[in-house]
Amino acid sequence: MSDDPPPTDGVDTDGRHTDDTDGRHTDDTMVTREQPFGLPRWVVAIVPLLLLAVVLAYLFFGSPFAALATGGSALPDVTVSYTTLPNEETVLLHVTNNGPRTVTVEQVLVDDAYWSFQMSGGDRTLQPLESATIEIPYHWTPGWDLHTTLVLSDGATIHHTIIAPSTSPGVTGEIIGTLAVVGLFVGVIPVVLGMLWLPYLRTVSDRALHAVLVFAVGVLAFLGFDALVDVGEFMESVPGAYEGPFLFALGVAGSLLVIQGFNEWQRSRTDGETSRLRTAYLVAVSIGLHNLAEGLAIGTAFALGRVELGAFLVVGFLVHNVTEGPAIVGPLARGRRPGLKHFATLGLIGGAPVILGAWIGSYAFSPTLGVFFLAIGLGAILQVVWELADLIRGDDALASLGTPVNAVAFLIGATFMYVTGLFIAL
Repeated sequence: MSDDPPPTDGVDTDGRHTDDTDGRHTDDTMVTREQPFGLPRWVVAIVPLLLLAVVLAYLFFGSPFAALATGGSALPDVTVSYTTLPNEETVLLHVTNNGPRTVTVEQVLVDDAYWSFQMSGGDRTLQPLESATIEIPYHWTPGWDLHTTLVLSDGATIHHTIIAPSTSPGVTGEIIGTLAVVGLFVGVIPVVLGMLWLPYLRTVSDRALHAVLVFAVGVLAFLGFDALVDVGEFMESVPGAYEGPFLFALGVAGSLLVIQGFNEWQRSRTDGETSRLRTAYLVAVSIGLHNLAEGLAIGTAFALGRVELGAFLVVGFLVHNVTEGPAIVGPLARGRRPGLKHFATLGLIGGAPVILGAWIGSYAFSPTLGVFFLAIGLGAILQVVWELADLIRGDDALASLGTPVNAVAFLIGATFMYVTGLFIAL
């Protein structure tokens, strides 16, 4: 008589299913790749999307809530994003319709006087989410504030004041070349000058090096806070249709996650020596993205005719950005000395975006674009601050982040950026 256990119809003694053909165990949670309802899997996957499209089409075109209407209508919402003054005889107002209904600009007032005007597109109407330029042939005086008012067809008024107007130089080859030189002095030169501290940093103790890295964290933390302040100023001019807060959140989260994902992908393919170089590149990228927004501010100042403000920004950013160099090369103070190619590349990544930002600001200034650039820079800064902290923890104990020396170094980094930032604010 055999002692073998009786068969259990495909279920073994520990409760797991077995394959009828070869007896192998199959997990109860294994995904089956059968065809639901006899249809291909890709068809089943897109059915919810097709149904969603049908529902949205019904909401947009079927007016299912018409019976709930009380006779009122949404208030008009028009934003004057910015102004351009090509000469002393012309005022250009760049406007966007943020509301869900078409609006018509009936009249324009300048300094409380009705004035003739033309709108791009051939008529005076703005469809939802549509942008246009209003051209007003008005002789204005440089330095004297201009008060403009748009009167819509329903009587609503949109007010906008141009502070201390001056002629916008426009975009010419000379302006492009000048902004390239400005970007060189504001971005590339100060960043490279700061990177020249690398030979000295390679001679200091680990404790001093950690302090330098924490100093870099202080610099980046200030840049992040500075980005938040700038976003608050830009946000006031972002058309409501573009949902500025959500655009900012998307830029921060997207930048942080993309850089983090790339960082993790690279981490698995590098040794400890290459890891420091990778961290240096990440710092340079984050600083470069922030400098892109700085260049946008400089280019905008020149494009709007505020040349004096642009000159102050150049001087302020020149001193301001020298501190960014040590932040970039700090991770390279140990290990193999980087080649000249890496040194030059890091300097260009950290500083050259100022030139690109200045060109964009002079050619196509937009507060919406400014918010998005600042958001991308802030997301990169947040990720790199975490990366630098992780680098310090990898060199020593976790407590090394909170030593008195490191606390003072952080405050010095943030304070120095604040003091040099005063040159920009003056």
